[in-house]
Amino acid sequence: MTTAETIKDLQARTEALRRYLNIDTLAAQVAEEEKQTEAPDFWDDPKQAQRIMKAIQSKKAWLTAYHEVESSCGDLTVMGEFFDSGDATEQEVLDQIAVTQPLVESLELKNMLQGESDHFDAVLSINAGAGGVEAQDWAEMLMRMYMRYAETHGYKVAVSNILDGEGAGIKSVTLQIEGDYAFGYLKSETGVHRLVRVSPFNAQGKRMTSFASVSVTPLVDDTIEVVVDMSRLSWDTFRSGGAGGQNVNKVESGVRLRYQYKDPYTGAEEEILIENTETRDQPKNKENAMRLLRSQLYERELRHRMEEQAKIKASQKKIEWGSQIRSYVMDDRRVKDHRTNYQTGDVTGVMDGKIDNFIKAYLMQFGAEI
Repeated sequence: MTTAETIKDLQARTEALRRYLNIDTLAAQVAEEEKQTEAPDFWDDPKQAQRIMKAIQSKKAWLTAYHEVESSCGDLTVMGEFFDSGDATEQEVLDQIAVTQPLVESLELKNMLQGESDHFDAVLSINAGAGGVEAQDWAEMLMRMYMRYAETHGYKVAVSNILDGEGAGIKSVTLQIEGDYAFGYLKSETGVHRLVRVSPFNAQGKRMTSFASVSVTPLVDDTIEVVVDMSRLSWDTFRSGGAGGQNVNKVESGVRLRYQYKDPYTGAEEEILIENTETRDQPKNKENAMRLLRSQLYERELRHRMEEQAKIKASQKKIEWGSQIRSYVMDDRRVKDHRTNYQTGDVTGVMDGKIDNFIKAYLMQFGAEI
């Protein structure tokens, strides 16, 4: 591709990103939401205020990233015009391309992370598979690889649980990785990773194959908003049963709550029925019934999130030969991803956390499906 063709390509991709990201709509939303923050009663509901502030920050981050791309592409366009008029050298144009192209590619990649959980932090677990001490050492090597990747990208890493191996390495470890879109980027690592090398633990110096599984799930926050649609709620009262007392069978203190629940994800409808006779005070029983309803709705939302995580884990295969997603062949100086066929000879770099190209290849091929 010639220099002129490269400039036109980057201009087209920048304009495409503007459409994909709905930049004009996003800017209008930010302006409208920022007006809400100026209201005197904005912080009367702290949780709602925090949700709005977080949403504004997220949208602003997309706008900032796009405007950086747009500005750099604008500089490239001007530099191309200067070159055509003889006021700039070809090297100056190439230097600007070297600045603009990574910015475009980075935002294109981030644009693939539009899943509900992509922006969350990540929980990454590694378990040694078949191979004994060799597999345990391999699991520890993978732990170091992901820790280095996280550190390079400014993510915070915490080891929440680790089980040391027998003699060397680790049997398992769970890492909590915190940072923007940590789960979105690392979800591609779920699966079985295969190591082929001349083992330092084998006295005969034989070539050995080992396996370790990696599981990545989103670290979902605990701010689940429980919304009760009062138009779907109705009450019945009845006389409480029990042993003796002046109010028994005389005062309708018992309450029966009926809630016509509609699943927000599937659209399925069902009636939630809750009866409460905890006290002889009907208002208190109604309050308790509402508390139980909110608990049920909260549990259903949690269950949905757990099911979504289970779907992610379901992509993980048995830790054995033939099920690997990626192979690391040390003596051949080759690391290959079997899903995308992307491979590199920079084994040392990969083990030092340079896995961005594997992640990019996966997201570009499968990002729309996950």
